[in-house]
Amino acid sequence: MSAPSYPEEASGTVSGTVSGTVSGTAPGFGDLVESSPDALLVVAEDGTIRMVNAATERMFGYSRGELVGSDHRILLAEGYRNGLQRLFFNLRRDAHVHQAPDADADAGEADTAPVEAYGLRRDGTEFQAEVAGSIFITGAVTGAVSGAGSGAGTSDGTGHGTVSMIAAVRDTSHRPENDDSLREAMSLLSATLESTADGILVVSSAGEIAGVNNQFLTMWGIPREMLATGDDEAVMGFVLDQLRDPAKFVEKVEALYADPAAESHDNLEFRDGRTFERYSRPQKVAEQVVGRVWSFRDVTAAKVAQDRITRAMADLAEQSAQLTSLAFRDGLTGLSNRQLFNDRLAGALAGARGTTVDVLLLDLDDFKEVNDILGHHAGDQMLIEVGRRLRACVRPNDVVARLGGDEFVVLLVNSPEPERVAARIVDSLRVPVWIDGTMLRPSLSLGVASISGEDVDASELLRRADVAMYAAKAAGKNRYMRFRPEMMKALVDRNDLEAGLRLAVDNGQIAVHYQPIVSAGRGTVTEVEALARWVRDGVLVPPQHFVPAAERSGLIVEIGTEVLLRGCTELKPWLEADAYRSLAVNVSGVQLQHGDFAELVLAVTESCGVDPRQLVLEVTESVFFDDDCHVIQQLTSLRTAGVRVALDDFGTGFSSLGRLQGLPVDTLKIDQSFVAMINTGTEHLPILNAMIAMAHGLGLTVTAEGVETAAQAGYLMNLDCDSLQGFLFSGPQPETALPPALDRAARAIAALRGDRVPGNR
Repeated sequence: MSAPSYPEEASGTVSGTVSGTVSGTAPGFGDLVESSPDALLVVAEDGTIRMVNAATERMFGYSRGELVGSDHRILLAEGYRNGLQRLFFNLRRDAHVHQAPDADADAGEADTAPVEAYGLRRDGTEFQAEVAGSIFITGAVTGAVSGAGSGAGTSDGTGHGTVSMIAAVRDTSHRPENDDSLREAMSLLSATLESTADGILVVSSAGEIAGVNNQFLTMWGIPREMLATGDDEAVMGFVLDQLRDPAKFVEKVEALYADPAAESHDNLEFRDGRTFERYSRPQKVAEQVVGRVWSFRDVTAAKVAQDRITRAMADLAEQSAQLTSLAFRDGLTGLSNRQLFNDRLAGALAGARGTTVDVLLLDLDDFKEVNDILGHHAGDQMLIEVGRRLRACVRPNDVVARLGGDEFVVLLVNSPEPERVAARIVDSLRVPVWIDGTMLRPSLSLGVASISGEDVDASELLRRADVAMYAAKAAGKNRYMRFRPEMMKALVDRNDLEAGLRLAVDNGQIAVHYQPIVSAGRGTVTEVEALARWVRDGVLVPPQHFVPAAERSGLIVEIGTEVLLRGCTELKPWLEADAYRSLAVNVSGVQLQHGDFAELVLAVTESCGVDPRQLVLEVTESVFFDDDCHVIQQLTSLRTAGVRVALDDFGTGFSSLGRLQGLPVDTLKIDQSFVAMINTGTEHLPILNAMIAMAHGLGLTVTAEGVETAAQAGYLMNLDCDSLQGFLFSGPQPETALPPALDRAARAIAALRGDRVPGNR
């Protein structure tokens, strides 16, 4: 900007006027101030007007009394009201005010070039003006100007005055250079800087602070007095003390001043937790960099909100991961669950042609007993251990899943030896497990099904593995079997058998046949065994076929109850004729598992009017395999009521003769496989002799099953076998054919004994 010009009638410049005004205390100085055509004001450091001359009254329209003691900014237009104070600060920085050697010494003065501004008259009109200022000690000129106007500052009596500024204001509105558009632009610029929410700092290329807005001072908490001193190092120290990383701040500043054209945008972290966004760009005049503009924006609230959002998103991500894990992981064992297994199986089946896929489906044998005996906690521990062992038997990328309960599945993709993996799994489960001080031996049945280039879907593959698993169970458990097509036919037949059996039970199509048992000692029929029979579509279904199906499906409970009820009802007259006679009924281990079995038996005998002492329950050795206390308690309770218990098919199971002493048993029934060893009656069969002798030694009676020849009967009678049963005497007969069957049996035993045939009806 070029220096302003004045009309010829104005003597000197406004800066010259100021200099002359405070140059000394010569006589007539007060008159000089009053006669000056420029408005002269003495302004204190806090901006208060301390003295004015007559030109000030004329120029602004205020009286001297109204002005003295008021804020000088009432004389400046909007946008220029802080300009005079900034001028004051700049003068102080450059003046280096010193105290005079004595009370009458003048202050060192410092002038500055006039600045343009707009004055504001009392009537609200504005005018263009030029303002110049000079620093002085008020006490030094008090005496000289005391007559120039009231309210002038006075010395403090020590020779030290108060630092003030005398400002000269000249009306320049008459100049042809007056540019209203420039004035408007400057006003808008100043207003914008003061109204923006950003703190603005302008620094010259020399590193000196050229200007700031009020928001900058407020944001950083910088006292105006500090800025007024011109001590930029103090201001910088004040700023750095607030930052978490002041060294980084300085490094950035140095880097930017090393590259004047560079721009920068980063964040500042404060020790008190605030965050400022900092933007720096070069300040140019005519394409030449003359300084740098820094703007600061307080983004603490936004950062806090963003941090909260980030934490919330992280929490959501963690929760999502947990939910995903829950959605695809078994909560107890940590293995994959059914959904994840199905997804992986579908992906494997959709793989490249030639990919081999093997599914190993397994469940634990007799796992229910672990829960029943040791509780569900022990059962859970067993499942966890099984899952761990399964995981150890496969490759890291193989899928091991728990489908539910005690059912597990393994997915192998391109495995070279699936059957070796299956064998390894079976072997791993044979190692005992210790749970709460109890040793358990887990056992499993495993089925293997495979696809290699075959168009089979996931459900069919699983079905095949399931069929193979049940084949393994049927084959004796604790083993694995690979699926074969004939297994599917066996499954279909089994399902068809069970469906037909259910229909037969519902429709009352299960019949009861009776087979006589003769007493070798009494020479007559003393017992009749009631046997369930099923005629399906005119064909007799062998008991060895439908009884296992009845046990698997639970229908054996209904069938057993029906046989007991009909036997007691149909044989009641025969039983009443001789108290020594008895009815034998087969009982399954499934029936004995029901807690009310003993009560049910006694209720049936009572309702039919049959003495419980005439009832014999035949059980197999398998019901005693696990020392089931519940089963033994049921049988003991029935024996207390008079019901006798016979151990059926003895010798085919795993019980030893020595173990019989502790079982609630009254009669031992020797299996027909041992009787079949007798051909001529002259054989030497120590095992039969031992069985009968041991049983008698334990106080048990003995019945031999499957007696078909007189030689067999004679051999057994010579060993003191108590009772005989078999086709030699009679096969199972329906209730209508029982009387003649009883007669035939009586004649047969009498013939063997050489007795006269007694009546048996």
